[in-house]
Amino acid sequence: MYPYLDHEGPIAMAHRGGALHPDNLGYENSLRAFAHAVKLGYRYLETDLHATRDGVVVAFHDHRLDRVTDRTGVIAELPWSEVGQARINGHEPIPLLTDVLEEFPDVRLNLDIKADNGVGPAAAVLRETGAIDRVCVSSFSQARVQRIRRELGPRLATGFGQNEIARLRFAPFRLSSPGACLQIPEVYGRLRVLTPGLLRRAHALGKQVHVWTIDDPAAMHRLLDAGVDGLITDRTDLLRDVLIERGQWP
Repeated sequence: MYPYLDHEGPIAMAHRGGALHPDNLGYENSLRAFAHAVKLGYRYLETDLHATRDGVVVAFHDHRLDRVTDRTGVIAELPWSEVGQARINGHEPIPLLTDVLEEFPDVRLNLDIKADNGVGPAAAVLRETGAIDRVCVSSFSQARVQRIRRELGPRLATGFGQNEIARLRFAPFRLSSPGACLQIPEVYGRLRVLTPGLLRRAHALGKQVHVWTIDDPAAMHRLLDAGVDGLITDRTDLLRDVLIERGQWP
């Protein structure tokens, strides 16, 4: 068992700090949003990672600044001296990965590396801060998942890469993966990703299944009843209420 996954009951994960909580609208992936989730009682936070042109790792979802900040430009093409001046919703600075690790030392982080240039710098931060045991690293890119595994070794909890998810879903007899968990949508386009068979096979292999991004209480109950191990949500208030109702809030 990875220390990251050592948790009694379903894992409740605040997606970008709870991006759709009424108090957080416009402040996703900010220290303000993360602090709000922690105050609600969340002990798992999800954030995406990008690296600036000079290798500074920031907790931010988009590859561009434009959508949620008062600046424009591609993060990978800009130095930190410029990215650091951007303000989320015009007010909150973009946090560094080190900021999040230091601000919330008792919280576990799910980290999604969004671009190839972020793998090496993110690995360096996690190594230098001694944070390997309190994070799970995932990515849509199978290559990025494999590279971060090589960089940080078997102690690191990682999500399955896309190719590994597909093999477990469609050709499970071929699967061999050091991944700790599957972090998947219930449905992707027209494809139903989460099925009873996939969940059963994952559990048989000792792998957890976390489903994103679930913001509807009825869906939360249904997935928890089905036996998923964690839910990732933008509506941190609603998931908290559901788990309290079920007697499963930590």
